[in-house]
Amino acid sequence: MADGFLIDDVKGLLALDSRGTPTVKAIVRTRGGGIGYGIAPSGASKSSKEAVELRDGGRRWNGKGVSRALGLIDTEVRPRLVGVDSRRQDLVDNTLIALDGTGNKSRLGGNTTTAVSIAVAKAAAATAGIPLFQYLGGPARRLLPVPVLNVINGGAHAGNELNFQEFMIIPMGADSFSEALRMAVEVYWSLKGYLKEKYGASAINVGDEGGFAPPMRSVEEALEALERAIDRSGYALGTDFYLGIDAAANHFYTDGTYRVSGRSYSRDELIDLYVDLAVRYRLAYIEDPFQEDDFEGYSILTRKIGYKTLIVGDDLYATNTRLLEKGIEAKATNAALVKVNQVGTLTETLEYVYKAQQAGMKTIISHRSGDTEDPFIADLAVATGSGIIKTGAPARGERTSKYNRLLEIEEELGPTATYKPFI
Repeated sequence: MADGFLIDDVKGLLALDSRGTPTVKAIVRTRGGGIGYGIAPSGASKSSKEAVELRDGGRRWNGKGVSRALGLIDTEVRPRLVGVDSRRQDLVDNTLIALDGTGNKSRLGGNTTTAVSIAVAKAAAATAGIPLFQYLGGPARRLLPVPVLNVINGGAHAGNELNFQEFMIIPMGADSFSEALRMAVEVYWSLKGYLKEKYGASAINVGDEGGFAPPMRSVEEALEALERAIDRSGYALGTDFYLGIDAAANHFYTDGTYRVSGRSYSRDELIDLYVDLAVRYRLAYIEDPFQEDDFEGYSILTRKIGYKTLIVGDDLYATNTRLLEKGIEAKATNAALVKVNQVGTLTETLEYVYKAQQAGMKTIISHRSGDTEDPFIADLAVATGSGIIKTGAPARGERTSKYNRLLEIEEELGPTATYKPFI
């Protein structure tokens, strides 16, 4: 039976992400008949520290083709992985890392290594005949994640004038994941009606992550709309729901100054703004509040409000354990975002998750704005016991595929499934 786990084939295919951009799909087969696939997502708002995607350049696909990446799977990756035990995820991923030979996956491409790494894990789980979340996390994993849903888009995800990139609702008062999703969908529908009434039909066009992209200009305007939608749905802010923001501050930072809602802020002034917003709008989650190298700014904000609000590092860490260690030493954040394709392999991702958790940080398993129908991160969220998932609005197939997979997992776990607020 052990021979059944040996990798029999690795194949690369072109796939499209949710923006119609080419990406890498890997299919792995084992001798025991297990088949797994992985599709690499892609972000619009990227840290400069992320693994590099390998693109073709030139005119075809506007330079974003992945023929080179697919060719490397055939000529270099496949020969090295055929015959390897698919259960040895560390061996598989370290082989990819060594084969790439760079510090940022730029030779093979982070899109290549991500797709192959995920496909191997799925193939091993299929060969074992157990759900992926149990294969990765063991039989004791029971915690379904709290969804953090981006329902108003700004920044790099929309065409409006909102500087902050994401405005999120968090159904903290639910008793189960399925109840949380129902509550969130009801608020999403209520928000749609409110925005259409106030701004017109064009206000309910959606951005990259399924959230609405209304013609708003101020942060307060967006947060007040969320508060109104929660109230209209019969829920209460501060008990049933909390709010969150992903500022993605890299995008409105220039030469020591942050530009928000038509006004310039110093770092200290921006800290005061976040503290004020957290109190007024019951913010339980603030992601990337400062530019990606300002560990000190993060640390100050965490000291001020970290006892009641998650201060989340995304661009700050880029799913990189070395940067995370720096953040732990500086006490920069109390939470870390997790994106497999930022680092490029599942093994490195899991090392990052467990290091953060050992340091007492919350971990948030996250999608990308250019995502795919692959529901992998739903299983990953349960497998790691993270308790929080960020995968967009309850709209668009590449987002709902993750929510639908979590509903399946909840059903599989039955009465043993758990759900709990993170603050």
